[in-house]
Amino acid sequence: MSRSIPTPSQAATLALALGTAFVLAQAPAQAQSADKEKCFGVALKGKNDCAAGPGTTCAGTSTRDYQGNAWKLVAKGTCEKTASKTSPTGNGQLKEFKEKRA
Repeated sequence: MSRSIPTPSQAATLALALGTAFVLAQAPAQAQSADKEKCFGVALKGKNDCAAGPGTTCAGTSTRDYQGNAWKLVAKGTCEKTASKTSPTGNGQLKEFKEKRA
C-alpha cells in the first residue's frame, strides 16, 4: 500500500476544515455560559451536568437526588428559585453546599 503526500493545497484545506470544526465546537459552550449558570443541588440522581464530588467522574454520575456538590446548568437567574430538597434554603445554590436531610 502506498501513501501519497498531500499537496500544499490539500493540507491547507484540511487545516481550515479542522480549524472551523474546532471553532464551531466551542461556540455552543460560549453561548451556553452567557445565558446559563451552574446550579448546585437541583439535579436528580445520574442527571447532573458535572462535578458530582468524590467517587464520581462527571456528567450523569451523581449518586443521589439533589446532591449538594453536583450541578446542573439552568437559565441564568433561576437557580435560587429552583426547589432543592437538600439545600439549607430549600432552593438551588450557586455554590456547592452541605446537604440537609431530605
